[in-house]
Amino acid sequence: MRTLDFKTENMIIASGSSPASWLARLKDWEKTDLEARIRQRDGRVWDESLAAGAQVPELTDRLDWLELPETMQGAVAELLSFADEIVASGYSRAVVLGMGGSSLIAEVWAEIFPVKPGFLPVTILDSTHPESVARIAAAAELATTLFLVASKSGGTLETISFFNFFYDKISRIKDNPGANFVALTDPGSNLEKLARGQGFRRIFSTPPAVGGRFSALTGFGLLPAALQGVAIAEILQSARKIAEMGAGENSLRQNPALALGAFLGEMALCGRDKLFLVLAPSIKPFAVWLEQLIAESTGKSGFGLVPVIVEDGDELPFRGQDKGPAGDAVYLCLQLAGDDKRFDQTVQEIQRSNEPFVLIELADKIDLGREIWRFEMATAAIGAVLKINPFDQPDVEAAKIGARQAMATWQESGKMPAPVRLVDGDNLKISGSHHFCEVSDLAGALTAFVEMAQPGDYIAIMAYLPQTESLKQVLRDLRKNLLSSCRVPVTIGFGPRFLHSTGQLHKGDANHGLFLQINGNLEKDLALPEADYSFATLIAAQARGDYEALWHRQRRILALDWKVANVESELANIVEILKADG
Repeated sequence: MRTLDFKTENMIIASGSSPASWLARLKDWEKTDLEARIRQRDGRVWDESLAAGAQVPELTDRLDWLELPETMQGAVAELLSFADEIVASGYSRAVVLGMGGSSLIAEVWAEIFPVKPGFLPVTILDSTHPESVARIAAAAELATTLFLVASKSGGTLETISFFNFFYDKISRIKDNPGANFVALTDPGSNLEKLARGQGFRRIFSTPPAVGGRFSALTGFGLLPAALQGVAIAEILQSARKIAEMGAGENSLRQNPALALGAFLGEMALCGRDKLFLVLAPSIKPFAVWLEQLIAESTGKSGFGLVPVIVEDGDELPFRGQDKGPAGDAVYLCLQLAGDDKRFDQTVQEIQRSNEPFVLIELADKIDLGREIWRFEMATAAIGAVLKINPFDQPDVEAAKIGARQAMATWQESGKMPAPVRLVDGDNLKISGSHHFCEVSDLAGALTAFVEMAQPGDYIAIMAYLPQTESLKQVLRDLRKNLLSSCRVPVTIGFGPRFLHSTGQLHKGDANHGLFLQINGNLEKDLALPEADYSFATLIAAQARGDYEALWHRQRRILALDWKVANVESELANIVEILKADG
């Protein structure tokens, strides 16, 4: 059995073939009382150049998540009462209109916890693709749908576009359309003003000093959970127990959250920057929340932990495959008691390898509350190791700027900017860090793209497509074949939602990514009321803006833009080309 560096009641850490230098880091943190300094909002934890007591936007004013397990207890009764009110009023479902941190945790609860009898199923809309919007609008129970308009800033373009579309729909069938809408936003935001003006049923204020991806234990996560009957008081109590472990006079070496952060931060420093997320089947949807938290918080200033969600059947790169003993993998396993014996065997295989790993054990699904707080504190600690601000997202704005420029061109001319570099199926081009290669056919473009992959890289499939089961399956097939062809980790993200998640990592890390952008299925459009753009225009501009942001950062990118009705068949063709190249 391997030697373990660290062990608590429900977490073990082993460095494997990598140095255990993180234990020295933890010891140093104990001497300097890092736990107390974080709780005191000392910005010097992340930026040593700051003066004592300096107040820094998006740093020292983004730490109220620390106390949420306690402070949100006071909101439980109101949230549960509101859920009862909604059920009694005859509503049949709830739809969250939001992006990134405003919606991902709601998706986690919806996919992990069954709807309690008498409560509401919760659906999430976080795609501007017209097919995705149309599926929500086509439901027979539109009149009995409660829309949760979720935006911390209150100005998120996608969220406001969703609201305008569905408010118009509801106003055509009800005299009081505002009764079908609830706002989740910071006090004083434009969304709050809009909600008051349009007569929303309720406005739930969210804490201004909690960033979006750290807001899972605020109303963004707790209200959707309450509507589907999840025991939110128990979720908070689970988080409260671990939040109290490092407080007071407890030894920091016994603090599991800071231990995890020290370990992952030191692994990133020594080149172990691929974090393989291995989650038990019943809690696997939690991985998408972890993905955003870790990628958007650490992927900046030339650093970045790359979360890789491990799928069934994936070949795990043990023993430093392709790179010898100094591999770039770290394994993070979340095991649920009594879940799946085959999964338990995978965990045992990881433990027998000589790769660094973390194993966290959950007694039941309610323990996810504990894991939310653990990973938030661990992420703050990773930032302390890397000396980066884990609470900002400086490169996310780049894609938004590009999207606004594309929209402005469309509004002026009625056309998107000429696709100088964007692939349209006949004129295939691929960009690299220091060169630009033009090819004449799809097979040639794919070959050039695959050959760019080097040990230490990763590939990100960026699909600006609707999240249908058929498309998900063909994308999984594509991912599997890219894994086989390139021998580097491959991730899948649906646009534009990933722009509020892994998009920061793509643009802010040390340029280890190769990006395959896929656009299409825009033949059936949806107009927005009183707007000079449609959903198809919006998602096309977002894809364009993301492409330009990556291009200007000299990222390696191949973009495919299919103006056909059946993108699935085109993707299947790519899979066959990759198989043939072998």
